[in-house]
Amino acid sequence: MTESLEFPALLQLIDERSAAFRSAVATAPSLQAPVPSCPEWTLFDLVQHLGTGQRWWAAIVTAGPAEAPPAKDAAEAPRELEALLAWYAESNELLLSALREAGPERECWTWWSAGVSPTNAWGVARRRVHEVLVHTYDAQLAAGTMQPMPADVAIDGVAEFLDTCNSTPAAWPHEAATIHYHATEGRSWLLTLDDTGAWPAPLTNDTAPASASATGTAEQLLLFVWGRLTLNDLKTEGDQQVFERLIAWEPEE
Repeated sequence: MTESLEFPALLQLIDERSAAFRSAVATAPSLQAPVPSCPEWTLFDLVQHLGTGQRWWAAIVTAGPAEAPPAKDAAEAPRELEALLAWYAESNELLLSALREAGPERECWTWWSAGVSPTNAWGVARRRVHEVLVHTYDAQLAAGTMQPMPADVAIDGVAEFLDTCNSTPAAWPHEAATIHYHATEGRSWLLTLDDTGAWPAPLTNDTAPASASATGTAEQLLLFVWGRLTLNDLKTEGDQQVFERLIAWEPEE
């Protein structure tokens, strides 16, 4: 893994980003406001999605090692603003309580079991930090109250996405390639794509030129890998088709 935030810091970030999320929702003109970065979703849909996710992962962490996850709570969140915000705050606290009780090393089911990220409470906490971070961006966009992401959190977010979403032993079905991501804050990452799978790796002075590269702020890179920005929002070099193939790839492990 390219980043290693400590477990208490991850829990604090979940709490801080969730507070920013609730603040954005509270300032929006309506819970029916569209979320431009999540087509066909309203702000209510976004809150319900994130809150349900917090509750589901709380149950997953509490269950410990398992072959399959528990079922998601199918109950709909309340539709009145104050009650909805209280429901989300409760959802977030359920997750934080489960993580605190478990500690960072407790193993649990995760959908990324074949990748680089660990299948334990630390890995869940790190994933939820960035889920809340990006959905806070979505909520702020819907509310018209955009605020910059904390740069250090966005930097870890790029690394976490590569560790969790872009690491797999499934063979890359195209010609072998490498992608460099460069953040203007001074951090860089490498993703290798070949018949052994897709793997993030350290980028050193000896690293060969990439098949393709993308440069932007850490926030821009994070929003790109999460599908909120496009290549047109970044400075790119090399074969852009590599990015397009990676985005379209659905590996079967």
